[in-house]
Amino acid sequence: MDEIRASVIRNVCVYCGSSEGTDPAFVTAAHALGREIVAAGARLVYGGGKGGLMGAVARSVLDHGGHVTGIIPDFLRDRELMLEEAQDLRVVPDMHARKRLMFDAADAFVALPGGVGTLEELVEQLTWVQLQRHRKPVLIADIAGFWRPLLALFEHMREKGFIRSDIEVSYLVAERVADIMPMLAAAASKAQREGQVSERLDANL
Repeated sequence: MDEIRASVIRNVCVYCGSSEGTDPAFVTAAHALGREIVAAGARLVYGGGKGGLMGAVARSVLDHGGHVTGIIPDFLRDRELMLEEAQDLRVVPDMHARKRLMFDAADAFVALPGGVGTLEELVEQLTWVQLQRHRKPVLIADIAGFWRPLLALFEHMREKGFIRSDIEVSYLVAERVADIMPMLAAAASKAQREGQVSERLDANL
């Protein structure tokens, strides 16, 4: 990864389940993603829990010498059990504050397999990108085909005219963990270049 790309992705927000799921490939992917985040020189931002895929990716980052920021609402401190080993552990009043802080801290977003909460966080980011509220890359990690039904639903929405070409939903899809960080870096670098061109054009108006 070149110096420009490495500087663009400093913090990766990972959305994922507080359970491990039924397929061992999910936990394997979480461990691998933690390793890849550290290898790319980035830090992890996540929901602060110690169980499931959340705990797996965070512990992997720590085990490989990386930095973890965990953000958890007060009412989930006991239910999800916080990962006390995280270097930066923040307890916030509610889910809205959690999502806002996670967004502010992140340069890119990855959705591993998860439940309704993971889906809600992913779709919110996709909506914000669609509405041009930010240009941070959003990647769907389609591990063992987990997100395939959602991707099919997006295509169904396009076919029925609810996702138009002028309001396209922009996201990346990776089936292999090894592809995630390079894809995020390339997308972030492209967005940075396009933003710089836009700024120059605006300045010349």
